[in-house]
Amino acid sequence: MVYISSWQEYQEAAEALSEKSPTTTRYCVKWRQSADGAGKLVLKITDNTTCLKFKTHSSVYLNRFDALNLSLMQKMQNRRPTQASIAPSPAPVPTALPQAPAETPAGQPSTPTPSGPAGGGVKKKKPKKKK
Repeated sequence: MVYISSWQEYQEAAEALSEKSPTTTRYCVKWRQSADGAGKLVLKITDNTTCLKFKTHSSVYLNRFDALNLSLMQKMQNRRPTQASIAPSPAPVPTALPQAPAETPAGQPSTPTPSGPAGGGVKKKKPKKKK
């Protein structure tokens, strides 16, 4: 096991390792909270022959960790980054002709109103009463 001290080196080595053997690569994230309130983040990536580790106590690396995590997950899922995550793209131009909005008898244009639960989730079951 090799602890890499530089974030840039770890990121490059982790991405290279995942590209070299994508089917056998495993990625592990550990967070350990200590009694004094400080935490330790440990990242580990391995392909059963090479094991790379990075550990830090600093919260500065959290944004970098999120970016690496997103990159590795996209590679593991064999997906490319979406346009929304890269840069804002212009809205697509509608190909159909615009329709005139339907008006209500009062002369106001109608707007769709949501129906049903807003969350779209399933209701929680009530527990059975004890006899």
